[in-house]
Amino acid sequence: MKILVANRGEIAVRILRACREMGVPSVAVYSECDRTAPHVRHADEAVAIGPSPAAESYLDIERVLAAAAGTGATAVHPGYGFLAENPAFARACRAAGLAFVGPDAGVIETMGGKTAARQAAIDAGVPVVPGTEALPDTLSEAGLRARADEVGYPLFIKAVAGGGGRGMRRVAGPDGVAAGVESARSEAGAAFGESAVYFERLLERARHIEVQVLCDEHGTVVPFVERECSIQRRHQKVIEESPSVAVDGPIRTALAEAAAALCSAVRYVNAGTLEFLLDEEGRFYFLEMNTRLQVEHPVTEMVTGVDLVHWQIRIARGERLTLDRGRALTPQGHAIEARVYAEDPDAGFIPAPGRITFLRSPSGPGVRDDSGVEAGFTVPVHYDSMISKVVAWAPDRAGAIARLRRALGEYEIGGITTAIPALLWILEQDAFAAGDFDTAYLDGVLAGRRGRSFSELPDEDVDVAVAAAALLGYLSGPDRPAGGESAGSTGWRRAARLEGLRR
Repeated sequence: MKILVANRGEIAVRILRACREMGVPSVAVYSECDRTAPHVRHADEAVAIGPSPAAESYLDIERVLAAAAGTGATAVHPGYGFLAENPAFARACRAAGLAFVGPDAGVIETMGGKTAARQAAIDAGVPVVPGTEALPDTLSEAGLRARADEVGYPLFIKAVAGGGGRGMRRVAGPDGVAAGVESARSEAGAAFGESAVYFERLLERARHIEVQVLCDEHGTVVPFVERECSIQRRHQKVIEESPSVAVDGPIRTALAEAAAALCSAVRYVNAGTLEFLLDEEGRFYFLEMNTRLQVEHPVTEMVTGVDLVHWQIRIARGERLTLDRGRALTPQGHAIEARVYAEDPDAGFIPAPGRITFLRSPSGPGVRDDSGVEAGFTVPVHYDSMISKVVAWAPDRAGAIARLRRALGEYEIGGITTAIPALLWILEQDAFAAGDFDTAYLDGVLAGRRGRSFSELPDEDVDVAVAAAALLGYLSGPDRPAGGESAGSTGWRRAARLEGLRR
């Protein structure tokens, strides 16, 4: 087997490292702006596949397949994003004689379309959130209102294809239905090339819980301990952890059984994730399935000791799963992941690409940094702005939170702005520490602090903080904040906050 990784950034590095560990020859592909990207060097071979825009490189199926043919690759790993959940790509790989490290194209079509996946769940006896099928384009405004009334308010208008909060609108009552549908259809069409939408009841105070699965071609299904993904900003996950403080043993078992039943029903193969909503009474409802590896897969690996990417490759080679199901469902300690984006949290989290002039990644006991960048690399404007995932493990949740705060405090990046100050702020919140949150929590607390910087300390604290940090030797030598800022500036304040006030 020789694997071409049809992706970039940290997930490409992650997969290529697994290939190296398993002795599997690997091929990287890269666009013009990624010519010097770290993932290029992690591969045994690398092939340029086009200009910087994703549509002309990473999303161009013909270019990717040509790279595979030219290097003699026998398999393709899509990672996540780009072509990972594109059934046409999976079908094209198989037609070209390439093993696709993922499920069959037909299964991707079924489970990638949210309404089809809902029906599959219903057929498998798995509870789903009340909702509709895809709404016909010919439905009148009165017809839309009637369907919405049947579902009940508040509700979500959701795109049938895609994810990440695009093509999604919240509607509080009948008056917003028609305009919401028009807006959601427009955004979904632009983002996914598919404008179909459907209605789904909005469950108040619900938590986003997901179950990782591995399935082989011999019918074996292994569900894993759940992940908690409720800390979201505008429906985009920010912090993920495993296990969830809201899930006890009986709920965990029921979630696992539901996930396994649905995977068996659709004959799923390889890695996937089933997403559920968990209400305050402990009832769960299937939302959708991601037919690929998830961004947050490291927290599952940290609490189970299972390398999911190794198993993806082994399953693609036709091997049988030999994992113990009880072990997969029994968390060892607690793990939390924070997504580090090149974005400015003080300016509404707008992307902040640019050249990285200095980089010091966190390390130490229980810390994992899955990164796709390095010093000297320019974070491009063409792709998602996530540059790294910092994961912390400890025997318990409080220890994992403390360790993640320590790790993020060590993470120093010069030349670009990142969301690290906002991540640290989230970890400091009492509600987060107590596990008292739902999917609406983060947007609510962020709205309450508009106009306030995540990076700066109150003025009356600056002198004390800088003095404390200076006594620790932090404000001199190679560890000083990059850029030559003066004491009291944002960089100095953050340094003082991390190294002075924390100790």
